[in-house]
Amino acid sequence: LAEGLGPDRAAPRSRLYSLNCLDWSLLTPATKEVLALAEQVKGRFQGDPSFEYNLSEINAEAAARLIESGKEPVIKEEARLIATIEQIDKAVGIVPRGAFVKTPLGSVHENRHFEGLSLVEAKKLSSYFHFAEPVNLKNKTLLEKADLDPSTDFLDSLEHDIPRGSWSIQLERGGTVVVLRSLLWLGLTFYHVPMTKQFGYVYFGTGEKNLDLPFML
Repeated sequence: LAEGLGPDRAAPRSRLYSLNCLDWSLLTPATKEVLALAEQVKGRFQGDPSFEYNLSEINAEAAARLIESGKEPVIKEEARLIATIEQIDKAVGIVPRGAFVKTPLGSVHENRHFEGLSLVEAKKLSSYFHFAEPVNLKNKTLLEKADLDPSTDFLDSLEHDIPRGSWSIQLERGGTVVVLRSLLWLGLTFYHVPMTKQFGYVYFGTGEKNLDLPFML
């Protein structure tokens, strides 16, 4: 899988997939209907984009609603794949605080003045943001927003994630690299080299959400 970002980092992303790393196919953005259907599907991926999941065998109620609306109660693996990618990006796609800035016109760009987090700041969950449309930020009071910089603090912080404890922070290579791992989407790993612009995340997993996490903490 590969994602492409344009100059405006908040704009829709281009996503592609390949079965042999030579031929690539473009994934179309998932609709709200597809996202809802994908959440009904459980189990591992089959590895075949054309494979169809029969919702009648998974969720009879959801299948009945589709039949009533004149649609077939099936979802292709390709649709499930793009829905899962969007879920992962929205839930656990993260960036360091200050790495991006929001312009008065609403576009988001790389912050040329960002030189990385200090080691002290890099150890805090509050120094990392979800790189997705904010939810908790909109519910903050004016008093809570008073100390925030609207150009850099325009995203939701990880420190308020539910359930608490869904992130693991570790220092590696003698404290020169900070690594965050998601316990909600097992296989998601984010890294940042303090005092540098180097950061990123990668996902190597089964595409299944760890729904047992609240009982494991």
